[in-house]
Amino acid sequence: MNINNFKAGTLRQEYQYKSFLPEKINHTFTWDDPQINTMLENATRALGELNAYTMIVPNIDIFIQMHITKEANTSSKIEGTKTEIDEVLVAKEQINPEKRDDWQEVRNYIDAMNYAIKELEKLPISNRLIKNIHHILLSSVRGETKQPGEFRRSQNWIGGASLATAYFIPPHHNEVDELMSDLEKFLHNDEILVPHLVKIAIAHYQFETIHPFLDGNGRIGRLLITLYLVSNGLLKKPSLYLSDFIEKNKTVYYEALTHVRTDNDLNRWIKFFLEAVIVTANSGIRTFQDILTLKQEMDSLIIGFGKKAHNAGKLIEFLYQRPIIAINEIVESLEISKPTANSLVKEFEAKGILREITGFQRNKLFVFDRYLTIYSQS
Repeated sequence: MNINNFKAGTLRQEYQYKSFLPEKINHTFTWDDPQINTMLENATRALGELNAYTMIVPNIDIFIQMHITKEANTSSKIEGTKTEIDEVLVAKEQINPEKRDDWQEVRNYIDAMNYAIKELEKLPISNRLIKNIHHILLSSVRGETKQPGEFRRSQNWIGGASLATAYFIPPHHNEVDELMSDLEKFLHNDEILVPHLVKIAIAHYQFETIHPFLDGNGRIGRLLITLYLVSNGLLKKPSLYLSDFIEKNKTVYYEALTHVRTDNDLNRWIKFFLEAVIVTANSGIRTFQDILTLKQEMDSLIIGFGKKAHNAGKLIEFLYQRPIIAINEIVESLEISKPTANSLVKEFEAKGILREITGFQRNKLFVFDRYLTIYSQS
């Protein structure tokens, strides 16, 4: 099907409201717009370069965890949580009680992503996997009463206080299983000759339109983009996350999705998606370049620690995973005494590697500023 002839779906009369029933998508898509071809080439090239950096950077999995942490925080922020990345990196008991629900939602996202990446080693993307991810996402948080791990069994809506004032009403819940089955088939249909980036763009639109869960659809939908790219070999590591671009262009994002439903304008959505991939991949490349530069500087500094170089090197490796730390965490992780940990931290402060951020005499926290800044500004 040429996307110029794409019909997004139809409004269907329900009891006192109309739901939107999307057309199924398990078929080939073609297009005439040369701009899509050019953007697709640029996006693929940027992804390839990003992929190369994940193979160049030593101990890449350590840094990927920070990518996941940033994505979890940003994706959750789109849905209304108010945590910052530095808050996510500390223990729950160190968080203001009023923010602990938000903190838990972000931590759940991190757990869901790590679980999903591990599962992809033995299972393909499937509705079963999607449900399992959703269950982790909503465990012990505000959405735990909204059928975690299950497709919805009631009508939901987007925007507005009720169905009567809703901005968009997804398909009736009786249609969800069949629509999600079609989406799953589309993702795995090797006979469909559509480039992966266009395929996942269409799949993301369809997922958000189906809105199969009562809560967490946005986060799951964005997470699926990365999972798809990893499972199909476009990424060796889960290093690309679009939430930061979407959060910065939230209005345009929602408008592009809406125009597919109201005007059948799939062209506009695909272009937005490809732009998101290009910008995000290039940002990721700069992040890895900054990490390599910082790592080289830190490696040179560690040599100057003399007899303490071994512990100093271990501490740096720990800081790449936890850039905000307490003394007791250093003691436990490095398996050293508290006086040794205190001495090491003082030297790190003197060299400008660590900075104390609480101002307390007890329960101090130290931040690896330069490293955290790389993720805060990217």
